[in-house]
Amino acid sequence: MTAAPTPESDPTPESDATTDDSADHDTADGPDSDPSAVTDRADTDDELDADNQPDPDNEPDPDNESADTEADTTVDDPTAADSTPDEPVDPGEVLFAEPGGSWWIVAIGPVLIGAVLAMEITGGGGIHWPVLIIFGVILIGFSVVQVVAARRHVSVELTETTLRQGTRTIGLDEISRVLPANTGPDHQTWESARALGELPAVPRRRKGIGLKLTDGTLTQAWARDVDRLRSELTEAHQAVRMGLGPRSRSDD
Repeated sequence: MTAAPTPESDPTPESDATTDDSADHDTADGPDSDPSAVTDRADTDDELDADNQPDPDNEPDPDNESADTEADTTVDDPTAADSTPDEPVDPGEVLFAEPGGSWWIVAIGPVLIGAVLAMEITGGGGIHWPVLIIFGVILIGFSVVQVVAARRHVSVELTETTLRQGTRTIGLDEISRVLPANTGPDHQTWESARALGELPAVPRRRKGIGLKLTDGTLTQAWARDVDRLRSELTEAHQAVRMGLGPRSRSDD
């Protein structure tokens, strides 16, 4: 009689069971199941948070940082010293001056109006006030304009270091030579040169002085008292060429 074959055991269920047991074991042994592990991890997180907090002793002070920035700007800015306004240069003593026009000319209008008014009063007729007022305003206004223009464009001033003709001022160091006066019958080249100032020619009732500038151009200085201006200008120009400063600074 033949014995019945013994059924072979299936290894797959056993392996699955082992795997399930291992998984259950790992799940049971996880970090959440151990109270001491949870406590250690919490302590570690607290230490990391404490390390990440900024140190108040090492934080930059805004006030100190602003002061340092301003100090660096002051030191590194080379134009800070140049921004200081320059002191005005002393031109020295006035050696020669002509105002160009006198204010006494303005008095001509009122004098004429007063004369006409006196004639009308003594004549026995009526006084024409509107005519006198209009006539007076015209005369006074014209006189004021004439004097202001003359004092602006025809005035002369010579100092120890500068020469002003009208509205233009040049330094005496810009003059190369003061030319001598023309005492002969022949015409000199400088007599046709442009006059200093904004006027193209020497003003009326003035005479010119020939000048040669350092750039080689010829020009004319001018004045009513041309002989005195020539003398003062020659002496001042020689002093500048010799390096002598204004007398006021030399005395100091």
